[in-house]
Amino acid sequence: MLSVCPLNILTIAGSDSGGGAGIQADLKTFAALGGYGCSVITAVTAQNTQGVTASQVLSADLVEDQLAAVLDDIHISAIKTGMLGSAEVVQRVASYLKANFTGPIVVDPVMVATSGDSLLEQSALDAYLTELIPLAAVITPNLPEAAKLLDTVLPVSVDEMKQAARALYDVCGAAVLLKGGHLPGENCIDVLFDGEQYYEFMCPKLAVNNTHGTGCTLASALALALAKGADLPQAVSLAKNYITAAIEMSGQLNVGSGHGPVNHFYALWS
Repeated sequence: MLSVCPLNILTIAGSDSGGGAGIQADLKTFAALGGYGCSVITAVTAQNTQGVTASQVLSADLVEDQLAAVLDDIHISAIKTGMLGSAEVVQRVASYLKANFTGPIVVDPVMVATSGDSLLEQSALDAYLTELIPLAAVITPNLPEAAKLLDTVLPVSVDEMKQAARALYDVCGAAVLLKGGHLPGENCIDVLFDGEQYYEFMCPKLAVNNTHGTGCTLASALALALAKGADLPQAVSLAKNYITAAIEMSGQLNVGSGHGPVNHFYALWS
């Protein structure tokens, strides 16, 4: 039993009808780690473990109405953003948060689903770089997302990851956790650059197929850790430990016939 009230954490993201990523993964992560999750839904997708078959971005007005409803009534300790879908939604979210929120913001610049499906309009890239990302405590792009944001080639080594992380920091002024899961090799190496120092986080690549929602889950765990007072390297380490265990225990689940989800509640269900 919790001895204190859980912190309230807000996710601003799209809905995944298969439950493995997006809003659903974020809320599971908050709950698993002792937070109370609130949500602003930016888009509705029709998807399962095999891919996305349809999606609809909600109006910027409705997204802002949800933001106002939550922030006007509930004290939010941290915010995580995921799939935003359109330039107008990115701009409206950034404008509202700039005027109404001062806590840590973790921006996961979701552009492409694990299946390869595009989840972001091209016109939204500039809005991310100039309006939303500068508000962030940290951003969590993977290598393809970093390449898109920088309009450059995909990093293929840890040194190139460090160069990309610094370049992103120089462009937008936010700390960068660059996820290296796309690098070849037996280990997954993530690089954090906080504007002054590089940190490397390494773990073995796991031979599992259930990794749907890993980016959403990592960013949500990171937001909650920051809300609890961890400094950025500590928060990344805590989030990495959680997602690694959730992947390791994903075999406990039997969800779909394709790219399955991680096990957010491995500690409870064990």
